[in-house]
Amino acid sequence: MRKELEGWMMELKIEELWYSTRQDDWLIAENCYWNQVSDANRNLEKSLEMLNPDDIKHMNVETFYLFLHDTYFVWKYTAKNRLATTRAQLKRHLTDITTLAEIQNELFSFDKAQIRTGLEIASRIRGLGIAGASGLLSVLFPDYFGTVDQFVVKSLLRINELNELENLVRMRPEALTLADGVVLEQLLRAKADELNRIFQTCTWTPRKIDKILWAYREKGENLPHIDEKPNLKRHSENRI
Repeated sequence: MRKELEGWMMELKIEELWYSTRQDDWLIAENCYWNQVSDANRNLEKSLEMLNPDDIKHMNVETFYLFLHDTYFVWKYTAKNRLATTRAQLKRHLTDITTLAEIQNELFSFDKAQIRTGLEIASRIRGLGIAGASGLLSVLFPDYFGTVDQFVVKSLLRINELNELENLVRMRPEALTLADGVVLEQLLRAKADELNRIFQTCTWTPRKIDKILWAYREKGENLPHIDEKPNLKRHSENRI
């Protein structure tokens, strides 16, 4: 099955998938994500998929810290050196635990429609930039947020007809700003809403869209450079 899915991905480029109105294409792409999750991380990934945000909400701050340190950071930062440096920053909260408690409270009280507010709150956690903040929001609130990081940006850059392409070309994928995060989250939400409307479902979420984009991260298609003018010509065929 894994080889069959990999073969499907080689045949269908991300740009073709993005404009596909066949739900089977999207479902297969979602399955491709799981085939690329390492065996070592699969159980952790599955546990986060089943996470009840109310459990995190009602944790005392010390337990919330341990959730971040032992679970979320381990999931988000798979490179050992990156995990070590971000954890070192997180540990600074131990000398000011009340600030972390305030952040925890705000995470569960803001209006989920307000993307900027959510990213601002989550990025106040030491060790989390915009990518890390969006990842935490996507774990807690997958119906509203996806993980926006360098892999999502690089996959989106292969979709030549996106309205947001000029903004994407200007982004630094490994150093996303708050404004970048807002643009990317809006794009993920819009795509999830679009698929739900077309397929008459309520199952597509920003988190699922980001997983699909991540699964396409290593395909060797050329990316536009910031000095190149994106092709903004739009076609009517195969449009959703």
